[in-house]
Amino acid sequence: MSLWSFPSPLLLASASTARRAMLMDAGIPVDIEPARIDERALDQSLRAAGAPPGKIALALARAKAAAVSAHHPGRLVLGADQLLDCDGTIFDKARDRSEAEQKLAALAGKTHRLTSAAVLVRDGHTVFESVSEASLTMRPLDSVAIALYADQAGAALTACAGCYEIEGRGAHLFNRIEGDHFTIRGLPLLDVLAGLRAEGWIRL
Repeated sequence: MSLWSFPSPLLLASASTARRAMLMDAGIPVDIEPARIDERALDQSLRAAGAPPGKIALALARAKAAAVSAHHPGRLVLGADQLLDCDGTIFDKARDRSEAEQKLAALAGKTHRLTSAAVLVRDGHTVFESVSEASLTMRPLDSVAIALYADQAGAALTACAGCYEIEGRGAHLFNRIEGDHFTIRGLPLLDVLAGLRAEGWIRL
């Protein structure tokens, strides 16, 4: 018997390899179609209005899922987004190694929060949404340690808002983590699976 009950794979409105891997590791077949929306404009508008990270992440996830859903009638579409904030400042992805090292220096020795949102949409209608948070405390790091990490981190330096992937070299940066591992990687997977069960999309 198949784990899933729909005739077509879940449609992920994201190019994130981490999100795709999490879903596929859980036995969920996935098609990929990154949403073509102006994320930056929506993000900046919400920030200017003083929206909290959870509201911003959820709005971006909704917009991504809705944009892709418009082109795929009947398909179940998953949109997701993640934000990192530290001391009231939202951190964006670094543009290069130099900026990544500056961001790591700003996070070192502090606790920051990752907020991950997920939305399921079918035919333009939201059928499920979730927001999950995790807190991570980074070790105090001097410039030598940051440079050494940057030498090892590879693409993670500019692929993620915090300049790390917790499942890789980024694990060395922390001395305490509170929250769901999947949320830290960018998708509240357990909540998404619950949403898929509620939709009758998976049987288990």
